Amino acid sequence: MTKYILVSGGVVSGIGKGVIASSTGLLLKTTGLKVTAIKIDPYMNIDAGTMRPQEHGEVYVLNDGGEVDLDLGNYERYLDVTLSRDNNITTGKIYREVIEKERRGDYLGKTVQIVPHVTNAIQDWIERVSKIPVDDTGEEPDVCIVELGGTVGDIESAPFVEAMRQFQFRVGHENFALVHVSLVPDMHGEQKTKPTQTTVHALRGLGLLPDLIACRLIVTKPLEPATKAKISMFCHVAPEQVVGVHDVSSVYHVPLLLQSQGIVEYLQKRLNLPSIKITPEMKERGLSLEARWRELTSRQERLFDSVTIALVGKYTDMQDSYMSVVKSLEHSAFRCNRRLILKWVAAADLEPDTQNTSPAKYHDAWKAVVSANGILVPGGFGQRGTEGMMLAIKWAREQKIPFLGICLGFQLAVCEWARNVCGFTNGTSTEFDAQTEHPIIIFMPEISKTHMGGTMRLGLRPTVFDAESASWSKVRKLYAGAPKIWERHRHRYEVNPAYIERLQAKGMRFVGKDERGERMQVLELPDHPYFVGFQAHPEFCTRPLNPSPPFLGFVAAAAGPQVLEEQMANQIRSFKPPHPEGSMVDEESLRQDEPRPEGEEAVLRSEQ
Repeated sequence: MTKYILVSGGVVSGIGKGVIASSTGLLLKTTGLKVTAIKIDPYMNIDAGTMRPQEHGEVYVLNDGGEVDLDLGNYERYLDVTLSRDNNITTGKIYREVIEKERRGDYLGKTVQIVPHVTNAIQDWIERVSKIPVDDTGEEPDVCIVELGGTVGDIESAPFVEAMRQFQFRVGHENFALVHVSLVPDMHGEQKTKPTQTTVHALRGLGLLPDLIACRLIVTKPLEPATKAKISMFCHVAPEQVVGVHDVSSVYHVPLLLQSQGIVEYLQKRLNLPSIKITPEMKERGLSLEARWRELTSRQERLFDSVTIALVGKYTDMQDSYMSVVKSLEHSAFRCNRRLILKWVAAADLEPDTQNTSPAKYHDAWKAVVSANGILVPGGFGQRGTEGMMLAIKWAREQKIPFLGICLGFQLAVCEWARNVCGFTNGTSTEFDAQTEHPIIIFMPEISKTHMGGTMRLGLRPTVFDAESASWSKVRKLYAGAPKIWERHRHRYEVNPAYIERLQAKGMRFVGKDERGERMQVLELPDHPYFVGFQAHPEFCTRPLNPSPPFLGFVAAAAGPQVLEEQMANQIRSFKPPHPEGSMVDEESLRQDEPRPEGEEAVLRSEQ
């Protein structure tokens, strides 16, 4: 029987439930258990794909093309698993499923209600998805971590709270535990327990009793014993059921912080985890994972050399918009034994107009760019800031500063080359100017122009390296010299095939293309320390113990040519793709496995 651990939150949203849920799963993996995770988002959207980054953070993309909440990125990175779109439940998905059943007559004429029909649909969904294998064992998980987004007491989350109240009886007391994350404010040195008392009281009133209360402190001061005792007394739990999670130097220390407070021993007793049969091989894998994680965190504390990266983006006002990009840089810096210094640069601040309207912003932005060891331009949509991005790209190219462009950054690197090297002065993307004289980047023919959600080129796709690249390409060496690689995509636009020959004639090399050789996916400049662009989003496949290759090369190059040589040699020896074997297939097979689009989208794709 699968064991379920529900992680809920109180007082405020964004309290850190995702990191605590991921850390709990990681600790259980170190004991040899197989762990999966599900995120519940109570919003009405079908998925996160149509939400702007400032609204909800980055849109995280999965192998199957699912556009999901960024917490699924935490799960994949911490647990080293591969999840599907069904691991993210939204109110929109549940209501759509219930309404479709009602239209088909599956409810046999009954009045369709929140209870029992919606709550049953939620429970059935969780039970079904929790059985799906997510790691390289190919076996059913032993434990499923379920994170309930939002805050207990919200109107939106009420059906999910009720569903979980019922679910604890469906699976049995021994198979269900609840971790409630609550804020403990520190007011002038005094830790206040009243918000936690209030949220636990509300939770108990809804029929859910917390087994563990994780007290989140937004300071570096740990939870005091007196505070712990007070929460224990007023929240009707034993002192061992109260754990403190204060600010630490890195989120990668959170699992060890929880472990030091006995969370693993408590869950083993509460869920009778010793009854699950664990093979010696899985036990050994768990011990190896714990040793490598401890080594990672301890090494991180001993880093003295630093590397400075300027991230030139559109959504720098909310840093969660680039969550996976930042994690990729962190993982790569760990591998290179460097302390990451990340400078956030709003792309629009680099443009000449800003020099007139806000000279201080303009000079601060350019100071960050010119002083950085490496320049990164991530993905995004829309025209705002793109001229500033191209100015930063031009600086990196001409001054031989390591550069990495992702998705939009890749496309703008092509536009910058077209303008300043090939002489196409007005070259740009049709996303910004549909009537441009030189459409360097064009709308992909198979993409819907009327529907936004789920209609881009999404999910894990293969890239084939040019045969000649084996002798010189730094990117290919970072992938251990593989002739074909797989990365996750999310885009509507591509490089215009009509310009490829002229772009390459001036020295730009498209070293990676799709299987038909028609779609440009990786660019590289041979005579540059590291100038690389990816149409895909390799940041979505990074792991703390297995950094994304293009990011690793970028950070290594920013740290110095010798570091890059060392990392390329290391990758040749040891790199293994983070994807399951069964997912690395040709694109034709991927197309056949994709869910069939509905309505106009189906018509548009059938006409290609």
